Amino acid sequence: MQQTQTSRRIRPRRVATLVSVTALTLVVSTSAGTSHRTAAPAPAGAGPVALARTSAHGPCLIRGGAAIQMSEGVPTTGGYSRSTGTVRALTLMIDFSDAPGRGPALDRFREFFPQTQEWFRTSSYGRLDYRPETPIPTWLRMPKPFAAYGIERGAPFDPGYRDLVQDIVAAADPKVDFRSYDFLNVLVTPNAGPSALDTVLSVTFAGNPDAPVADGVPVANASFVYSRQDDGSGSFAQTGYRVLPHENGHVFGLPDLYTADGGGAVGHWDIMSEDWGANNDLLGWHKWKLGWLDASQVTCVTTPGTTEYTLTPMARAGGSKLLFVPVSGRTGYAVELRTREGNDEAVCRPGALIYKVNADVDTGMGPVTVYDSHRDSGGCTRSPNVHAELSDAPFAPGQTFHDRKRHIRIEVTGVDLSGDYRVRVTRG
Repeated sequence: MQQTQTSRRIRPRRVATLVSVTALTLVVSTSAGTSHRTAAPAPAGAGPVALARTSAHGPCLIRGGAAIQMSEGVPTTGGYSRSTGTVRALTLMIDFSDAPGRGPALDRFREFFPQTQEWFRTSSYGRLDYRPETPIPTWLRMPKPFAAYGIERGAPFDPGYRDLVQDIVAAADPKVDFRSYDFLNVLVTPNAGPSALDTVLSVTFAGNPDAPVADGVPVANASFVYSRQDDGSGSFAQTGYRVLPHENGHVFGLPDLYTADGGGAVGHWDIMSEDWGANNDLLGWHKWKLGWLDASQVTCVTTPGTTEYTLTPMARAGGSKLLFVPVSGRTGYAVELRTREGNDEAVCRPGALIYKVNADVDTGMGPVTVYDSHRDSGGCTRSPNVHAELSDAPFAPGQTFHDRKRHIRIEVTGVDLSGDYRVRVTRG
């Protein structure tokens, strides 16, 4: 019997961040393997090239406390990979003596590409040129059996996991100039470890300056994918790649939006919440963080009284995309228009999605909460691995969100022939 992801599994925390992995201090000497190389161009820097903003956006630049891992605050802190322009993803396929790769390693590569490239191209409106590169097109054999590393539930803090990362760097470095790449993808042979239906091992090291060093640069942003996310519905060829865009979201500085209870806070409205089953996009807040929206497309709503705005569908390039109503220096309400187009395959009820962003909440602890305009309805979708209850969350014309305590009212007042929505915001 098929079960949805959120009812079947509780996911592990899959991102190790700057604060939490300072114990990872492995350094691999590369002098013997690099003496013949000339210096490669260094990546242009971490994070979005620049957050699109004006002075009017100042009140919306919410920030979390110093102890928050991978905050939803803007702009994204340093240390992560660039998320605009051309990025080069070093992609390695690894196997083990007790879990040898089955078939050509490039078959594993093709499970994720070109789909991942196309997903990012669509989501970013062409602003992210994602280029996966495989300088080692065969299985890269690790020196120890998989079982010897003792990897469980993607925990990057265990000594065995640190050994694996060191072994990958040591094995690849003679053939790879790590200075030429923005981040690393490790595609593990899927017969290593348990099925993803039982335990998700996939994990990302993000913004980690204490990572192993290769060719003089730390391998600070690296995504690992293990078994196949195949729910048996027959859709794996179309949707199984989506674990990699999720993990790569971390190397760009995005947090996990699911919690210990699954996708109940955000549902299928962001790939950082649910990455199984039907396709889905990123929230507008994340697109702003990643540098994919212009300043003119993001409105910071601070004016007392009532103001009206027009929102264009998030999936379409151009037009006003995101309203943000700051509540404090750490939180606020976001409003965007979601429709069934682009990466949003599973949208069954288009409308204005309203959610709260809290920059002071840790990754995997619920930094974003989507408000459901039809609470306890059971939702409008039966797509496998989609959180059904929140599938009909968007607000339609005539519906209102009201925060009485803070005297904030958000009303959807209409929709025009082009599909744009009119939204009225009242601040008391």
